[in-house]
Amino acid sequence: MVRENLVPHTQVVLSLENGELAKLTPLGVEVYNFAGVPLNKYPRTLSWNPVLIEKQGFKHFMLKEIHEQPRLIRASLDTYLNYDWYPTNSSEMPIKLGLPAGLLEDLEQIQIVACGSSWHAGLVGKYLLEQIAGIPTMVQYASEFRYAPPPLTANTLTIGVTQSGETADTLAALAMEQQRLTNQQSRFQLRLLGITNRTESSLAALTENIIDIHAGIEIGVAATKTYTAQLLAFYCLALDMSYRRQVLPLMRLETILNGLRQLPALMESVLEVQEDSIQKLADQFTDTQDVIFIGRGINFPVALEGALKLKEISYIHGEGYPSGELKHGPIALLDAKVPVVTIAQPGSVYEKVLSNAQEAKARDAHLIGITPRNNSETAEAFDQLIPIPEVEELLSPMLTVIPLQLLAYYAAAYRGLDIDQPRNLAKSVTVE
Repeated sequence: MVRENLVPHTQVVLSLENGELAKLTPLGVEVYNFAGVPLNKYPRTLSWNPVLIEKQGFKHFMLKEIHEQPRLIRASLDTYLNYDWYPTNSSEMPIKLGLPAGLLEDLEQIQIVACGSSWHAGLVGKYLLEQIAGIPTMVQYASEFRYAPPPLTANTLTIGVTQSGETADTLAALAMEQQRLTNQQSRFQLRLLGITNRTESSLAALTENIIDIHAGIEIGVAATKTYTAQLLAFYCLALDMSYRRQVLPLMRLETILNGLRQLPALMESVLEVQEDSIQKLADQFTDTQDVIFIGRGINFPVALEGALKLKEISYIHGEGYPSGELKHGPIALLDAKVPVVTIAQPGSVYEKVLSNAQEAKARDAHLIGITPRNNSETAEAFDQLIPIPEVEELLSPMLTVIPLQLLAYYAAAYRGLDIDQPRNLAKSVTVE
């Protein structure tokens, strides 16, 4: 029984570690290790309450959790941003992650291991860590990392990303890296960091360095609010590292921080203004079998996430591509029956994305654009628009993913599917 199901019955739990077993007796609980030695274990009280696991008027938990995102991001910003920091007061730290300074000092490389939506969040994290903090970053599937790890290098931080803190492949990858570094007998410093929604999880037992994404209980199997909360964690980590390494001018850092503070209101705007039109658009997907999602730069991972959401809950085949890769093979799939969802945000790759979208349109594909409001250029380029507020390209993944979450949700709803518990999937993949 998962923890969400326990909450209506009790908030006091006793967690078992690997190699432990419990014996229930009329007098209580006895805990032993596998050698039969009694252990002293103490229960703890969960901070969750039954109200958190109610739908609160929403038809599905997934829709409720999509709508919770602005509030949760606002609360996380209040937790992690130092509102007393100004460029003229640089003795203060702009970000408050509570990580030891030695963990982030003299870094030469970062490697991120994750699975599913967390892997997509890691791809956005790679962009941020490289472009904001100036640190070369690799993103690996945890399941692949375990069997073909890269050579050990000095001054490398390994980040494991898992919303549950229990993803088997991610935990195994981190444990393997920990063992590899330990075997080097201090030749390399052990630097592990976890990003999770559950600070009492196995991930937290593996490494004491944790960024808590504060997303609260997520019942829906398809990650929504935990995904955007993971993105915010990477923004904060990249900005913290940038400040420590003096990569960005302080005024530029302040501009990004101010942009982050505006995001919750902009996310609310997307939900309030666009949900009805997205619901109507999703009705057109009832007989759709294939959808292509394209983006470029920092929004390419969002295209991957949009395709994954559609596959997970509507069972419609979706694929995400960098928009420039369309002509290198996938364009052969396009015809009038294959919609192409394009993320086109003003910035360094904007014109390129529009050009790639036109290549798809020339093959009779139905073009759907996620793009800023009141833009005549994009209005002509796309067959249908999902307008969102204009925001700096660097921050846009926090907004562009919301229409894709809603599109997947309503496509599944029109098909009458079990949205919160899609077939063959589990909330936490705890076995290999």
